[in-house]
Amino acid sequence: MRALRLSLSVLLALFFLVPISWMLIVSIKDEGMKITGVLDWYKPPYTFDAYAYIFQETSLVRWMFNSLVVASAVTMLTLLVSSLSAFALSKIKFRYQKFMFVLILAGLLIPGEAILISLYQVVKELGLLDSYQGLILPAVASPFAVVVLKSFFDAVPNELLESAEMDGGSKLRIYASIVMPLAKPALASIVILTFIAQWNNFLWPFIAITSEELFTLPMGIPTLMTQYSEDYVRPMAINSVASIPVMVAFLFFERQIVKGLSFSGIKG
Repeated sequence: MRALRLSLSVLLALFFLVPISWMLIVSIKDEGMKITGVLDWYKPPYTFDAYAYIFQETSLVRWMFNSLVVASAVTMLTLLVSSLSAFALSKIKFRYQKFMFVLILAGLLIPGEAILISLYQVVKELGLLDSYQGLILPAVASPFAVVVLKSFFDAVPNELLESAEMDGGSKLRIYASIVMPLAKPALASIVILTFIAQWNNFLWPFIAITSEELFTLPMGIPTLMTQYSEDYVRPMAINSVASIPVMVAFLFFERQIVKGLSFSGIKG
């Protein structure tokens, strides 16, 4: 039985690796190559001319930098705001506590597209359109992150926090020194899921940004793809470069993600 499970796991892994390997192989092929069969995609000659072109002749590096700045800033701010909110909802008694949590849960039921017009109006009135702030600040509020972290914080024994408070520890000190270190798996899952979501986010940057120098990768890539729609090489090279940071981040946080999702009780 164990051998069967292992074999199925290997087959599934290979199944999911096929499109990735195909993308990488095609990205180092010659432009205008003649393809008559499946194996022709994998045959030499190979060249890195497509990579040289997209790095030297396009704004891909700038768009990657913008995506990295936005995704990193949103991730850090989301982690800070969500963890503080979850700690308050889980460990601090205050009036209308349950009502506040219900409102946050309700936020999970509202699709982002439903609030785009009102969000655009608010950002416009604040003068944040076509800026980094306009890309970052609207994405910081994350009901999902609050719910996940609260469910994790609920599992931290109250007796542990009460003993720390009796020793003179403030709420903020307890949050930073006790609760947050214990919540590393959940925090890691929030980090990677938020980063990936922002790295791939297209709709809000498409609405909020007009300057090409502020384009993120999801906005910039289509402008290159339309120019070379008859060829596979450059589009695959572009997508290979765009996929590398996300794949590296996932591999780095893989174990923490699994722990965080299992501890938080989220299935998926």
